[in-house]
Amino acid sequence: MAFIKLQKTKAYFKRFQTKFRRRREGKTDYYQRKRLVAQAKNKYATPKYRLVVRITNKTVICQIVSSKIVGDAVLAAAYSSELPRYGIKCGLTNWAAAYATGLLVARRTLNKLKLDTAYAGNDDVTGEYYAVEANEEGPRPFRAFLDIGLRRATTGHRVFGCLKGAVDGGLNIPYSEKRFPGWDGKELDAELLRSYIFGGHVQEYMEYLQEDDEDTFRKQFSTFIAAGVEPDALEEIYENAHEAIRADPAAKPSARKQLTAEQKQKLRAYKCTRLSHAQRKARIQAKIAKFNKRTGLEGGL
Repeated sequence: MAFIKLQKTKAYFKRFQTKFRRRREGKTDYYQRKRLVAQAKNKYATPKYRLVVRITNKTVICQIVSSKIVGDAVLAAAYSSELPRYGIKCGLTNWAAAYATGLLVARRTLNKLKLDTAYAGNDDVTGEYYAVEANEEGPRPFRAFLDIGLRRATTGHRVFGCLKGAVDGGLNIPYSEKRFPGWDGKELDAELLRSYIFGGHVQEYMEYLQEDDEDTFRKQFSTFIAAGVEPDALEEIYENAHEAIRADPAAKPSARKQLTAEQKQKLRAYKCTRLSHAQRKARIQAKIAKFNKRTGLEGGL
């Protein structure tokens, strides 16, 4: 049989390209998404909610999301950038901040659905396993499923801090203890997990650097030093923040939304406006004249 060279033409690549754009871009795991989104047919269009956790360089984001035929709908959202309002001014991406953000989105969701009094969650945080139980007389608990996106589900990851905070906040989310800090393969060290929730690991590292490497301590914990946060005060800060979140989880409008009409008009005045053709030509001539004057070429080039 004669050798036939395979021609990879445009028609070839049309047939073998990846179907979904976000899969090509490495943004969505559709194998995972299909199972998180698919709802049983006998639910009759009841939304299936997900606890979507995303972590950037500066922010922990938690959202309660349900999928529709076109796109997703966000029921409630919480960001670690809101935590300074509750007293957590530094370390907005560590494990303890992730827990607080998960707690905030849980209490905010239940408050929005008028379920916050029926399901108070876990007030006494000891690190032990906790799961929401349905009230006999009241409505059933709010159920959601953890969506970590493209994150690796490694033991001790911060996404599980958000999960623990949301569960302690009163959401019914199926989970296992095997991915929490303190899991040794057989059982969970509850004291170690509690230490992470209240920033104990950060406190230990701060004290270690204070004793052994003062320069590194000042570099890595500059925001803590500027805010006057001492290692011994971390546990109290997180305890007070959890109480404040439970007392008032409602979202507040951003600073820009609180501006008056005059302040907004001043902000718009700084935006660049598009120049006309005549204005651009005049600007160029002005630049040439300025250059000639500076170089002594009054008559031009």
